[in-house]
Amino acid sequence: MTGMSRARVARRIAAGAAYGGGGVGLAGAAAVGLLVAEAQLARRRVGNGATPFVPNADGLYGAAYTVPGVPALRLTMLGDSTAAGQGVRRAGQTPGALLASGIAAIAERPVGLSTVAVPGARSDDLDRQVTRALADPARVPDVCVIMIGANDVTHRIPATRSVRCLSSAVRRLRTAGAEVVVGTCPDLGTIEPVWQPLRWLARRASRQLAAAQTIGAVEQGARTVSLGDLLGPEFEANPRELFGPDNYHPSAEGYATAAMAVLPTACAALGLWPAEEERPDASRREGFLPVARAAAEAASEAGTEVTAASPTGPRGPWALLKRRRRRHMPEPERTPVAE
Repeated sequence: MTGMSRARVARRIAAGAAYGGGGVGLAGAAAVGLLVAEAQLARRRVGNGATPFVPNADGLYGAAYTVPGVPALRLTMLGDSTAAGQGVRRAGQTPGALLASGIAAIAERPVGLSTVAVPGARSDDLDRQVTRALADPARVPDVCVIMIGANDVTHRIPATRSVRCLSSAVRRLRTAGAEVVVGTCPDLGTIEPVWQPLRWLARRASRQLAAAQTIGAVEQGARTVSLGDLLGPEFEANPRELFGPDNYHPSAEGYATAAMAVLPTACAALGLWPAEEERPDASRREGFLPVARAAAEAASEAGTEVTAASPTGPRGPWALLKRRRRRHMPEPERTPVAE
């Protein structure tokens, strides 16, 4: 699918989500029925979340930066097993721990991590998760990172419903005062035991949903980071290194790759990134685009950020597309949450 075609599909899905439509399917709903048996076989082979253990990474990171009277920054992880860190054994290997440590090092300020993400979650669980994240009005997160979408694709949730749920979650968090970064749907076409033509359909569906998620999230004031093509080629080339033992969830190296992509955007949302890097760099093919076109490009480009921009044009809202430089992730040092 070309970038322009993906932009058109993403616009249709996002419009359907905004105006209550539900008729836009992913990658041709008629073809999906023919592949159910193959999908079930692939799910059994990869485990699809069969590993039950998820490390508890909640706690304070960067405690050495504590200054009396200066509160810690608050980071909350929402979404599915990818946001929770399923597939690794140690808390410090989860994306939440890696992001908290990275933000603390750059801000030189401690970061308190809270995780409300749930393995197996689909976008319709975000409403419940947001309620948990905002349970204490005096402790609204400074930044929330949402990683969601894979289970929507594998369970054939209509893309319009997925985007509607995500947009609503972003709107609630932004209204409460939190910055929001969305890691869009990963490329499910890279899961090793999945064969053609299911692999092709999974990749197409993943990218369509990622582009539509970008439009819906950005229009509600979030920044998005493409995870699909960031992890995709690396997973495909190094499945033994970047997938966990179940061949479905990322390994520690895979989560580190994802966290390195999200970290610059999370820091930019908090006003911590160098000012000179906030300007678009034409040599890196950064710039202002209609939001649907930016979304389509992001779905095909590793680690690309999309954020709302003020200009508007005949094709609707515009967005700034950036390809940020990634930084080394510090080793997490956590003070656990008191039981």
